[in-house]
Amino acid sequence: MALAPGKHADGAGLWLVKDEQGRGKWVLRLTVHGRRREMGLGAFPSVSLAEARRKADDARAAVRDGQDPIKEREKSRREAARNLHVLNDIARDCFEARKAELKGEGAAGRWFSPLAIHVLPKLGKTPIADIDQVDIRDCLKPLWHSKASVAEKALGRLSLCLRHAAALGLSVDLQATDKARALLGKSRHKIENIPSVRWPDVPAFYETIADGSVTHLALRLLILTGVRSAPLRFLHESQIDGNVWTVPAEAMKGRKGATSDFRVPLVPEALEVIEAARRHARDGFLFPSQRKGVISDATMSRMMERRGMVERPHGFRSSLRDWLAEATDAPHDIAETMLGHVVGGSVERAYRRTDFLEQRRTLLARWAKHVTGQPGAVVQMVRVEE
Repeated sequence: MALAPGKHADGAGLWLVKDEQGRGKWVLRLTVHGRRREMGLGAFPSVSLAEARRKADDARAAVRDGQDPIKEREKSRREAARNLHVLNDIARDCFEARKAELKGEGAAGRWFSPLAIHVLPKLGKTPIADIDQVDIRDCLKPLWHSKASVAEKALGRLSLCLRHAAALGLSVDLQATDKARALLGKSRHKIENIPSVRWPDVPAFYETIADGSVTHLALRLLILTGVRSAPLRFLHESQIDGNVWTVPAEAMKGRKGATSDFRVPLVPEALEVIEAARRHARDGFLFPSQRKGVISDATMSRMMERRGMVERPHGFRSSLRDWLAEATDAPHDIAETMLGHVVGGSVERAYRRTDFLEQRRTLLARWAKHVTGQPGAVVQMVRVEE
């Protein structure tokens, strides 16, 4: 098209504007809602005259329908840009948004691992708007029956990613994970509880962990208090005040709905273990590792494994809970609170201000007598009226 630089009309508001270098662009002049507007239709010669006329016809039709074709085009562009977000980006943004509410900012609990290991290698480069239940099913099917707990975590994290994407304004199917679960069917994997030492046999085991090492002392305190491994391994002098150990709320696993710290009553036997552990303390931590930091999660487990035991440290919580059920009349609320479990709904907890500290101290004193082989009567607890 050998036209001189300037503006050249094609009719009905369509113009070709050429500059001195011979470059051109198509412009459509419209009246939208009483206002004069100019709408670019593309560069010349990339957009031919026929294509420019077609685009102009579509824009005029939109105006006749009461729409603003310029705004509609911008809206379509924004939606297209949003829908180009791939799962990799959304998953990491979702993780960043949730870090503050996760234990150790998500690192301690490895929140991101199920996604990073099992989902993102397959679906990470897929636009999240394109992910459906079939994609999710195909991704998790290899794990569904062999590693059910891992697959469940991955499915839960993926659901959160979809909700995060929806909050960002992306077009996603929020029911995709539920549909995928239906396609996957019921898992054949049977969840096995962590083996535990029978509570009548705990005293015999306790007697064998008496060499005063960090591992033996940690196991003894674990048994005497009923806490989980992580809070115990990270026990710091600053958390102990007299005969009370206060575990920070963020260090407590499984306390959904609870925002307060958890107080652990320390009976004399537990205080003796803590005093002995102070000889090993480093930087205030009572159970340091040989090199740096604190003992690992596997340290106590490996000691039991080397003895040929199938039971594991976490199982002593079950030992304590079974003892409470079979050898005491401890009310359910107190027994569950001893293990750090949240009891009751949010309304009930709002009115119940006690954590049963002294009742739990009485029970743990009785437990300590059992564990250390001292005779004692069965404890009878009376529910405290709130």
